[in-house]
Amino acid sequence: MATPVRDGRPPFASLAGVELGALFQALPSPCYLLDEGALRQNGEMMARLAQRTGCKLLLAQKAFSNYDLYPTLAPCLAGTEASGLYEARLGREELPGKEVHVFCGAYREDEFDRLLTYADHIVFNSPRQLARFGPRAKAAGKSLGLRINPECSTQEGHAIYDPCAPGSRLGTTRSQWDAQMTPELVSLLDGLHFHTLCEQDSDALEVTLQAVEARFGDVLPRMSWLNFGGGHHITRPGYDLPRLEGCIRHARERWGVEVYLEPGEAWALNAGYLRATVLDVLQNGETGIAILDASAACHMPDVLEMPYRPPLLGGGEPGEGPYTYRLGGPTCLAGDVIGDYSFSAPLEEGDSLLFGDMAIYTTCKNNTFNGMPLPAIWVRREDGGLEELVSFGYHDFKGRLGRR
Repeated sequence: MATPVRDGRPPFASLAGVELGALFQALPSPCYLLDEGALRQNGEMMARLAQRTGCKLLLAQKAFSNYDLYPTLAPCLAGTEASGLYEARLGREELPGKEVHVFCGAYREDEFDRLLTYADHIVFNSPRQLARFGPRAKAAGKSLGLRINPECSTQEGHAIYDPCAPGSRLGTTRSQWDAQMTPELVSLLDGLHFHTLCEQDSDALEVTLQAVEARFGDVLPRMSWLNFGGGHHITRPGYDLPRLEGCIRHARERWGVEVYLEPGEAWALNAGYLRATVLDVLQNGETGIAILDASAACHMPDVLEMPYRPPLLGGGEPGEGPYTYRLGGPTCLAGDVIGDYSFSAPLEEGDSLLFGDMAIYTTCKNNTFNGMPLPAIWVRREDGGLEELVSFGYHDFKGRLGRR
């Protein structure tokens, strides 16, 4: 059941020289461990990109929203990207003075006025939403955009992440634009936004940008900015940075627009871990199984949704080592499986495991299915010191289900 592994900086590189026994002893199980030094390295790489090209880089909080670490990234950020009211407020509160951009598939009337108090840029998904909310946002001095659908799919095998699939609910196609975008609506716009990538290299962006130019090239000279969206795996070793920089320069020179990028994963790629413990070991036919106190369904849901097989310190491909186990969580979900890994020695109850690339789509996406406790969140500072940011208990499970 091997699934794609996210590429990235060697996921455990920042732990070189660390005495793991002492680390495990200091941390509860399960818990997330964010790596301040790795975050800073990612941020500095992104900042150099902005300096070379003049683009502006936003943090897509849907992937990483651990605001205690925002100060580490702040010098590298133009601002944040939000998917709605709460993320917009978080960006405004925790990164004061930075831009707050918002895109939502559809805005709510009962939230929109509050959203205007936090957001600088508001991107609409459809001409209908632009017509309904755009005049109010414009009167409030906001910069307005419309998400476009260039109808150019570059996804391979991950339909759930393809905003350009037939019948997509995301973005305005050219035919929709021609049918609904009156001159009055066009005059409200300051920019266009597209988001079509997911963990991809810049060759996919180049193809997408060509489609954007073919379908909306006549509109872009009237805009002041163009947002390339997210999904750019910029901090992955081997990523084609020169091609990305060429795309940015092409857009700036051809249309005279300011270029925004809003990656989420790239900021925190391989900048966190999930510490877990083996609770039980069993055998089902030829399959060795280890039950952990960490759950794919609850604590790393992207493992099931992507799907992908997270890196594991000391764990190899199935059959690579002499002992192979299927690692799963303790929940009742039959598919609560993290992946198959091989080891140099048999696993035993009480063994500690460390999964990598656990800073993204984990703490912001986890849940308490089956009453599973939420793991505590710790940070490893750049000087090697460990600090608990927050811990959770029964009240966090109960409090979201009824009266407190």
